[in-house]
Amino acid sequence: MSGHSHWATIKRKKGAADAKKGKIFTRLAREIVIAAREHGGDPQMNVRLELAIDKAKAANMPKDSIDRAIKRGTGDDKEGESFEEILYEGYAPHGVALIIECVTENRNRTVAELRHILSKAGGGMGDPGSVGWQFDRVTYFALSGNEHDFDTIFELAVEAGAEDIQQDNDVIEIFGSPSSYQSIADHLTKANIKPDDSGIRFLPKQEISLEIEQTLKVMKTIEAIEELDDVQNIYSNLDISDAAIEAMETS
Repeated sequence: MSGHSHWATIKRKKGAADAKKGKIFTRLAREIVIAAREHGGDPQMNVRLELAIDKAKAANMPKDSIDRAIKRGTGDDKEGESFEEILYEGYAPHGVALIIECVTENRNRTVAELRHILSKAGGGMGDPGSVGWQFDRVTYFALSGNEHDFDTIFELAVEAGAEDIQQDNDVIEIFGSPSSYQSIADHLTKANIKPDDSGIRFLPKQEISLEIEQTLKVMKTIEAIEELDDVQNIYSNLDISDAAIEAMETS
């Protein structure tokens, strides 16, 4: 799991730059819309919405924008586009498998943009199911290892139905089946523990190791895809070494 944690660290460092571009507000608003549409507009009863709102506040998103996004999700605000969640599959350079989660009001534009980036990099789009079999769909929670005791989180997560709990440096990660998401969320809430991140993720069953230059090419392709407004999350089966992380940070 270290590669995933390192990649997340790089993305956190990029957060300020993304905010300057205004892209993060677009993504956060869409996440709020989808969360409110699926489970209602009350964050106290909707863990996904609560997390999305917390992320929006941390990014200094205006309260009016947050409230408007919630209303659009619940249907109280009929103005604006109608968003839908779409899952795309494809390949980055060197055969690295990708699963790309998107929220869009124009799927033709989204797939065209994805196809352009992947084709230009030497990869390509795949048919539904073409790479999905290489991933497991899991519940995921991340908490600060500096703020929480691992043994306490371990006992709580196991009681809630989690299948695995790990600590990587200063991050505690909880994994479980998709059906365990709400139970784990409820247990954390009752214990007054707020996760830094949570959701249903795709984890690779087996990772691909590449040379540093090849790894960097794949990572830059993933970055290019992340720049698209419609893209919410990207999952890959790339094994990212410490040497590649260092090269990426200094490039």
